[in-house]
Amino acid sequence: MGRVLAPGQRAELWVAGVDTEPRPVFSSTTMLFEAPNWSADGRFLVVNADGGLHRIPVDGGDAEPIELGEVPPINNDHVLAPDGTAVYVSAQDGHLYRIADGTATRLTDDQAPARSFRYYLHGISADGETLAFVGTERVGADASALRRVFTRPAGPGTDTLLGSGFSPADGPEFGPDGSVYFNSELGADVPGHAQLYRVGPDGRRPVRLTHDERVNWFPHPSPDGAHLAYVSFPPGTLGHPENVDVLVRLCRPDGTGIRDVAAVFGGQGTMNVNSWSPDSTRFAFVGYPS
Repeated sequence: MGRVLAPGQRAELWVAGVDTEPRPVFSSTTMLFEAPNWSADGRFLVVNADGGLHRIPVDGGDAEPIELGEVPPINNDHVLAPDGTAVYVSAQDGHLYRIADGTATRLTDDQAPARSFRYYLHGISADGETLAFVGTERVGADASALRRVFTRPAGPGTDTLLGSGFSPADGPEFGPDGSVYFNSELGADVPGHAQLYRVGPDGRRPVRLTHDERVNWFPHPSPDGAHLAYVSFPPGTLGHPENVDVLVRLCRPDGTGIRDVAAVFGGQGTMNVNSWSPDSTRFAFVGYPS
């Protein structure tokens, strides 16, 4: 049912403002929660824990489970419909589901078993019509050797590869103009050296946004398009591991103006999905101190 806290460890939920210092919202020594989303009405943060979703009031209060219906245990890749009518999740069976009014509907079809294809959801368009996800696929003995960026309708429909897929890639999210932000090792000189990219809806001519020695993951554009929040791992990091010292950073959508917001012990789970408030003034993240 997912990760658990180590002895003496706790999970802490924080909210940072574009122009204000981070403040704590919620802490638990028993529940390892991850990947906050911000509700459309601005009142709640939604996190995953123990294979399900929980709602935490932004102004403080207890975590409450969210009814997901008949859906398998989920991972930490989930997004909320912009109008607040549904939540979309990646389940541990490798498929995507839409949950509305406590009823779950599977959106994705089974692929050929030899592909070992799995869906990892990260973004939803501003109009709520399109999802962005990473599809992993087997090459030889490696079940997830291909990690490419796709889009698909938020209802019935087919998967569309975005450009070349930019493998190895992760964290695709839509900006308000329909551009897709993601992290990729595209052009990296050493394995694992992921940087942030943006590409248009046609998947052509990706633009690299960051150019530093750190390993940068999960770019989250604010709803107004003015900012990117992201997680920055130490140089030499492979993937996006848990329980490492990372920086939560902000920059402009073109990658300029980088500044540190917080240094946290975290990584995996800290900010896997978009956690901006609807008014673009605040965003949330998670740390796991001991």
